[in-house]
Amino acid sequence: MPERIVYAEHGKPSEVLKHESFDLPELREGEVMIELCFANINPSDMGMIGGSYGTLPELPAIPGREGVGRISSVHASVKHVKPGDLVRIPAASGAWQSHIVADASELWVLPEGIDAQQAAMLFVNPPTALMLLEQFVDLQPGDWIIQNAANSQVGLWVIQLAKARGLHTLNVVRREGLEEELKNLGADHVIVDGPDYPKSIRALTGGAKPRLALNSVGGESVIQMIKTLADGGVCVTFGGMVGDPVRFPTRFLIFNDIQLRGFWMDKWMRTHQEQEIRALYERVFDAVLHSGITTPVEAVYSLCDVQSALLAFQKPRLGKILLQP
Repeated sequence: MPERIVYAEHGKPSEVLKHESFDLPELREGEVMIELCFANINPSDMGMIGGSYGTLPELPAIPGREGVGRISSVHASVKHVKPGDLVRIPAASGAWQSHIVADASELWVLPEGIDAQQAAMLFVNPPTALMLLEQFVDLQPGDWIIQNAANSQVGLWVIQLAKARGLHTLNVVRREGLEEELKNLGADHVIVDGPDYPKSIRALTGGAKPRLALNSVGGESVIQMIKTLADGGVCVTFGGMVGDPVRFPTRFLIFNDIQLRGFWMDKWMRTHQEQEIRALYERVFDAVLHSGITTPVEAVYSLCDVQSALLAFQKPRLGKILLQP
C-alpha cells in the first residue's frame, strides 16, 4: 500500500508528523509515477516542519526536500524518460512518500552507475560546499580554511573537496572522538570547539592563517573562528545550528578588515538559470563518480518508523539518516 508522512500544522515533528496510506491517482498527460528509493533527512526539513525556515510549503504538506526514486510507469505521452530511470524527487512534492506523481518535464535522469543512497544526499549540502569554496575567496593550493560543524555533510564535503584541490582544513567540532574519521576523509586538523583553540592555530598551520571561515553553528563558535582569520579574511555564515545570535567582535572588523558574508543555497537556485543549476549538479555527480567523494550513512529507517529515524537524527553521529519505503 502506498504510504507517506504528512503534517497539517507546524510544530515539533514528534507531535505533528503522521504516517498514512493513500490511493494512487491515475496518470495524466505528461506525468510519471516514481517509486521512492531513499529520502534524506536534513536540518532544513526540521525548519520547514517547525515553521521557521526561509520558505514554507502550503499546508497540509509532505516533508522531505531531498530524495531519489525510480520511474515505475509513464503516461503514453511521455517520451524522454522511461521506467527504471533514477530521478530526483521534485523538492516541491515532498520526498517522504513511497510513490510520487510528477510532471515528466521537470525530471532529470541521474547518471548511470550512481549509487541511489549517495544520490539521495546530493542536492542540498554538496552543492552548498562547492559554492562556499568558490564564491567568496580566490583560494589557492596551500591556503587554509577553518570551519565549524566539520562533521556535518557540508563539512565532510568541504574536507574532501579541499583535499582534492590542495587546500588545508582546520575542522572545529563540538565533541571528542571524531578526529580519526575526519582525518581519514582528508582533514588536516580536528579541533574541539572552545575559547582557547585560536591561540594554537599558528602552531598547527606553521604560521599561516585561514583566509576563509565557514560558519553553520553561530553564537560563540563563530567568534572564535574569526579570531583565527588572516587580514582581509572572509567569514561566511550559512546556518545557525545552536540558534544563538551571530555576534562578531568589532576589533577584528576594524583592525583586521574581516568580511562577514552570508549564503543560502535556496536563493542561489532561485536566482540562476536551469542550465547553470544543472552544470553545478553535474560537478557534484562527477565528484561522486570519479573523485570518490562520499557521505557516510549512519542508518536507514522505513517511512512507518519515521519517529525512530528522527530520534536518531537528533543524536551525535557522523553519517546521514535516510528513509525508505
